[in-house]
Amino acid sequence: MSTRILRATVKPEHVADLEAAVGKLFAALDEYRPEGLRYASARVDGTRDYVVLLQLDDGLENPLPTYPEFLAFQAGLGTWVESAPTPEVLSVVGSYRLF
Repeated sequence: MSTRILRATVKPEHVADLEAAVGKLFAALDEYRPEGLRYASARVDGTRDYVVLLQLDDGLENPLPTYPEFLAFQAGLGTWVESAPTPEVLSVVGSYRLF
C-alpha cells in the first residue's frame, strides 16, 4: 500500500477558491467511486495550512489524474498556494481504521 502526504499553505485571498475546488473534487469522487483509493483533504484549524492524504492499494495506478475535477484542482494550485506542495511518502507504523 502506498501512502503519501502533501502539505501547503494557501494564500489568504484563495482559501475560498481552494475549498470550492475541493468540494467539487470530492463530489466527483463520490460519483466515480474509484476502488483502492483513499483520499482526504483537511485544514489545520486556525491556519491556512492544508494537508492531503492519499493512499492507493498495491499495484493501483493513481486514477485522480483521469478526472477533470482533479485536473482543475491541480491547475488552480499554482496560483492558490504560497509554494508548491511537496509530496512525501509515509511509512505507517500503526493505524486503527485510518489506513
